[in-house]
Amino acid sequence: MPSTSTNARPKTVLITGTSSGIGLATAVAAAREGWHAVATMRDTSRADALRKAASEAGVADRVEVRRLDVTDPASVAACVDAVITEHGRLDAVVNNAGAGHLGTVEQETVADVRAVMEVNFFGVVEVTRAALPHLRASRGRLITVTSVGGVVGQPFNEAYCAAKFAVEGFMESLAPLAATTGVTVTLVEPGAVASEFVANVNVDIPAALEAAGPYAPALRNYLDRTAGAFADAQSPAEAAATITEALRAVRPALRMQTSDAAGGFVATKLKDLDGSATLAVTNGWVA
Repeated sequence: MPSTSTNARPKTVLITGTSSGIGLATAVAAAREGWHAVATMRDTSRADALRKAASEAGVADRVEVRRLDVTDPASVAACVDAVITEHGRLDAVVNNAGAGHLGTVEQETVADVRAVMEVNFFGVVEVTRAALPHLRASRGRLITVTSVGGVVGQPFNEAYCAAKFAVEGFMESLAPLAATTGVTVTLVEPGAVASEFVANVNVDIPAALEAAGPYAPALRNYLDRTAGAFADAQSPAEAAATITEALRAVRPALRMQTSDAAGGFVATKLKDLDGSATLAVTNGWVA
């Protein structure tokens, strides 16, 4: 828990991707629990929604907006250095920034796939690398928002799931080493969340269906299934509650799902030694 001493500075958490959705909700929720939230985003002109939410929650003084582009090493280094210079400490990082993607490898370029990896995987690596020395000094927390798509591969999401799988493997590998220096590593795995994330994929559905060729029937079925899943999506605040739980827990788990539905979905894969149970689920999305 953040310190409540009047003589001590509050603990500082740096959160990426806070202009909307889970990141915005996490910044506000962490501030409500007493953290000083450094809420970062690539374009700070999009901070109005966050500032409004923080003001309404009565925590505007504990939410600090800063620019950070996870795909730009200089931007990452400058932001982390500024936090240390001004606050003297970094107690937790929440890697939340990411971008959705819809497509299949036969119908997109390798450059498209690289771009997905750049923001969803290498951006996490860049922030983690810059933050670790400071988290080691504070014996802090490294929390990364992945997805159930980081555990279960999903049709028309090859590039996105590949990036999230990579993040899961990266953090699972880092966790025991980080623990030897007092840093805890946690992966937070949301399922469907009602946010701007899906809208930001920017897919022209009629055009995508027209261009899908032999995959058009499968894409239509997948889109119908996905629309139903997001109709029952949890709120960003509900997902953020799992992140704040990871911030306050004495010994947070390596993996935390943000809902019972996400937990059940991930469990299908983690106990599925030959892959048949997983494919039984995902085949039904496109068939």
